[in-house]
Amino acid sequence: MRDLDIELDIRPVRYDHPDARLLVAAALADLGERYGGGGDETPVDGAEFDPPAGAFLVAYLAGEPVGCGGWRSHGAAGDTAELKRMFTAARARGRGVARAVLTAVEASVRAHGRERLILECGDKQPEAIAMYVSAGYQRIANFGYYRDEPGCLSFGRTL
Repeated sequence: MRDLDIELDIRPVRYDHPDARLLVAAALADLGERYGGGGDETPVDGAEFDPPAGAFLVAYLAGEPVGCGGWRSHGAAGDTAELKRMFTAARARGRGVARAVLTAVEASVRAHGRERLILECGDKQPEAIAMYVSAGYQRIANFGYYRDEPGCLSFGRTL
């Protein structure tokens, strides 16, 4: 049931902000439960999310951090961004938080002159896959750290 509280506030923070670190750790733990290991071994440098080359957003519901997502530049052309670290805390799932974060990330990507957003996802994340597809993302050739791994699914969307 979608019961998004009016108090949802999405704001940019640094990747090393305590709320971002808390949510990223929870995201990696969730991925670890689904896939094993550390969840996601993709090399990530927090500076990649510093504007204008990227951004990291945290969603607050009634003042508590409940979701996050960021983007970093991808490729030499400068027109594409990669979505990373999308996550919604279990207590806030099913309330539209992820969709609101995705919309905010897309707006940030456009505001920084990027025209396309791409992402990597695993096949054990059906709820994420369903959200991306319903938001207009289409399957693209796999890329990135897990491109050759079974179960890797890549999606993209022109904004």
